[in-house]
Amino acid sequence: KEEIAKAEMQLAKIATELHEKRIKAAPEIEKQLKKALNELKLIDTELNFNVTKSAEVNETGASKIEMLFSPNKGIEPVPIHRAASGGELSRVMLALQSLMAAKTKLQTVLFDEIDTGVSGDVAQKVGNTLEKMGKGMQVIAITHLPQVAAKGEQHFRVSKAVVGGKTKSSVVELSAEERVEETARLMSGDVINEAALENARALMS
Repeated sequence: KEEIAKAEMQLAKIATELHEKRIKAAPEIEKQLKKALNELKLIDTELNFNVTKSAEVNETGASKIEMLFSPNKGIEPVPIHRAASGGELSRVMLALQSLMAAKTKLQTVLFDEIDTGVSGDVAQKVGNTLEKMGKGMQVIAITHLPQVAAKGEQHFRVSKAVVGGKTKSSVVELSAEERVEETARLMSGDVINEAALENARALMS
């Protein structure tokens, strides 16, 4: 009983220290996230962490952390699940992942359609962020957007077909010219014309 009581005191002390470090770190993380979100065309976004002490200690400490989000200036931030659209949530997650990856020195990061709900110039910014992350680690991105696919150093086409009554998936690495054709197909659909090919080449340059 004495050993348990001693361990519980030590646990509470460590959890409190960790909680205080989280409160101290939150403003700097918010600042870095704001910068990353600006690069992803979320310029007027407000994003804050509400860090409160929880009554019980669990495997991550004794902190309850809530992310508060507002996509527009002058609007009070609320819990992110109540305020963010699909595209906004994707960009917030990408910004968080890019910061975490830089801090934890990950070797590989896999994004499964992190660009959901975005298009146009925003898609271009997402592609730029993924490309920048790829300078320091292996980034694997599953995407349907030409702006993102064009930023990769390698491009694999994943397709499905029914063979002998069974659905089979295939993964094929594309050559340089096949990459142009696939990027053009992502832009214009199955009918690929010379204008789409030229746009694809410009996107990949």
